[in-house]
Amino acid sequence: MLIYLRVLKESLNFAVNALVNNKLRTFLSLLGVTIGIFSIIGVLAAVDSLKQEIKGSISSLDNSTIYLMRFSFGPTDIPKWKKEQFPDVTFEEYQYINRSMPNLKAASFVLNVASETIKYEDNSISNVEIAAVTNDYYDIEELQVVKGRFYNEQESIAGAPVIVVGDEIAKSLFGSSDPIGKKIRLYGRKLTVIGVLKKEGSGLFGNSKDTVVILPVNLVRRVYGDNNKSTFPGIIIKPESGIDVPEFVAILKQKIRVYRGLKPDEIDNFFVNQLQGFSDLIDNITGTMSTIGGVIGMFSLLVGGFGIANIMFVSVKERTNLIGIQKALGAKKRFILFQFLFEAIILAIFGGVIGLFLVWIISISVSQFTESFKFVLSGSNMFWGMFSSTIIGLIAGILPAISASKLDPVEAIRTGM
Repeated sequence: MLIYLRVLKESLNFAVNALVNNKLRTFLSLLGVTIGIFSIIGVLAAVDSLKQEIKGSISSLDNSTIYLMRFSFGPTDIPKWKKEQFPDVTFEEYQYINRSMPNLKAASFVLNVASETIKYEDNSISNVEIAAVTNDYYDIEELQVVKGRFYNEQESIAGAPVIVVGDEIAKSLFGSSDPIGKKIRLYGRKLTVIGVLKKEGSGLFGNSKDTVVILPVNLVRRVYGDNNKSTFPGIIIKPESGIDVPEFVAILKQKIRVYRGLKPDEIDNFFVNQLQGFSDLIDNITGTMSTIGGVIGMFSLLVGGFGIANIMFVSVKERTNLIGIQKALGAKKRFILFQFLFEAIILAIFGGVIGLFLVWIISISVSQFTESFKFVLSGSNMFWGMFSSTIIGLIAGILPAISASKLDPVEAIRTGM
């Protein structure tokens, strides 16, 4: 055992000395592997970061959350012309769901409307996103109000002139003063600010509740009416935790079909969109991106591996005389083999470390300069990067190492002279 350890140690020393004495060759070999590892880890880290950011933006909603509307989140087999004939969901259907659905935790009627300009005294903000929802929305999306409160059921039903504003809206309109109780103008009405949402920060796609105002949907319904084609109503439904969601969805569909008077041979004229399906779609897309990025990175790494193999063959050629002398003095085949194999592996590992370091530097820079996007360099990506690098070094060095270990000492000395 001690003999093998000694052979390994001496082989490692020879490999390190060879790398140090041939700096240009070492640099060129490192460059190829570094680019390969940088490509693989960079792509995987970017995809992981994108996936985390997307999922973080919908993390406030449970995967079991259901959206009932006339539109579908994904592609369907229903022709476009037929989907355009589907009726909008109604406030009455929302009330029907609330009183008839079993295992229902909360449901909220939402009205998607155009952005508006809001004013407070001499200050105004244009293109403000309006969230017109019932009071149940607070529980579904787990909103956090840091000042004041959210409107209650009575205010929601009555369409009371109250409003909850995002953090940026509050700062832009009221500065450092307390916004609670202030009256802002929207839709030609004066609305009392009763709450301010917790600062959320900008999302990946610019979506953030910091720049949103929330008000009772019945107030907005009085402004637009129930048959306005510029509005897009929907119902957000959250079932109780721990229930059979597919069964819940089946019951929901049946109840809406009965409410709308659809015959058994007629298709659903509505869509039940599940957030779980959206999350699965994100997983599929990012998984495909990871695979494509990994394949591209592997090709880059293979190019680096070919570079290492080529340089190792050159190294064997240059050191043929030394190999012959070593074998003439009694060096075993395994000593020569380990010597070149270690040299190739060390090159690959150092290239991998440099590639990881570059990705780490970029991840820090991106995270510091872009508040909305956090670059994630996971331990698993680092492990697979170094593992790939080591395997490439082993594969690239095995043939040159074997050819060096099989050299005849007499022929090697004669060739090197």
